[in-house]
Amino acid sequence: MPLKADKPETPPQIATRLRPDAITKSGMLSRERQRLLIHAAKTALAAALCWWLALRFGLHDGYWGSISAIIVLQSNVGATVTASRDRLLGTLIGAALGFGFSLLNAPLLLSYVLALLAAVLISGLLGLSNSSRLACVTITIIMLVHKEGPRWGLAFDRVTEVMMGIVVALAVTTLILPDRARLRLRDGLAQEFLLLGAFFEAILVGFRGAPAENLQTLREDVEAMERGNDQLLQASQNEPSGAGWPEGLSMLSQFGRSLFDSLLALELSVQDSHTDAYAQQLEPALGQLAADIRAGFHSMADCIRKWRFSVAPEELNLEQDIAGLEARMDAVRHTGLGFSQPEILRAYAVQLHLKQIARLLRASRVETSRAVGQARS
Repeated sequence: MPLKADKPETPPQIATRLRPDAITKSGMLSRERQRLLIHAAKTALAAALCWWLALRFGLHDGYWGSISAIIVLQSNVGATVTASRDRLLGTLIGAALGFGFSLLNAPLLLSYVLALLAAVLISGLLGLSNSSRLACVTITIIMLVHKEGPRWGLAFDRVTEVMMGIVVALAVTTLILPDRARLRLRDGLAQEFLLLGAFFEAILVGFRGAPAENLQTLREDVEAMERGNDQLLQASQNEPSGAGWPEGLSMLSQFGRSLFDSLLALELSVQDSHTDAYAQQLEPALGQLAADIRAGFHSMADCIRKWRFSVAPEELNLEQDIAGLEARMDAVRHTGLGFSQPEILRAYAVQLHLKQIARLLRASRVETSRAVGQARS
């Protein structure tokens, strides 16, 4: 029977409530389709605008501006800034090396190979590994494309065309229906905490009962959500934002990973517990803590959506629940001789992990409140 302080739910009831549609996956898919349509329209607009500008100013190879705009324009502002930086630096490095090595009095093949080696090494030493391929592409065009005129002219044209594409892409992504990575990350973190709460409930279904059918699916969903949020976190660091946003988002991401690790440990501790009876003596304190932890995940998701962490939920007192559970454990400790050692150890492991999860939940609100500069209560 699952842990709960009030009317218990059966495993099938909980499994039904924990279906993907219960955590708004359909809404997520709808928003993603809308973002995809907007991104497609913005990409087409940026490429067409670059081509029009190339014709307007008489650029012979103006299509490189359109190519650059297509490459760097990402689904959100932060990712576009990152891609623009990588492409611009890669183009500058490649243009300088391509022109410089073309002046060597050596066979073209040798100069070309040396230029590529230099581009990869310099990019790596400068911490610009994402720019190394773009530098090599620019070197290839400057040194191997046959075109009338000096090589410096080709290098200058390439940098000009790439800069035009980058400027247009940045203008389109920031001025036309901008999609901020930090706002997407905020929503993603709220969804992550809801998934963590669902995963927590699914784990407890397997405590003194059969494992939940969707346990593995929920675990994979949390892992996928964490990967997506990590990408958004990196992109959001390149966006202008208000005070506290970068610190708060980074802290919530760290707490999410810590909570997931604790839940994995809890999952291991409830294995083979279907015949355990010792933990039943810890009720109702154990069930009360579990129920409030479940509510705590939902409360944190609501705090993240509203971006307000200063007010503690009145109905939750996790520290009081922990104190009640510890008092209950002291009261039943003398009965341990009547139970097997493995089930006693499992009960102790479960309560330890529950206390850790409860404290992580509370700390995630309190520490984030401090990071974003909100008065704590």
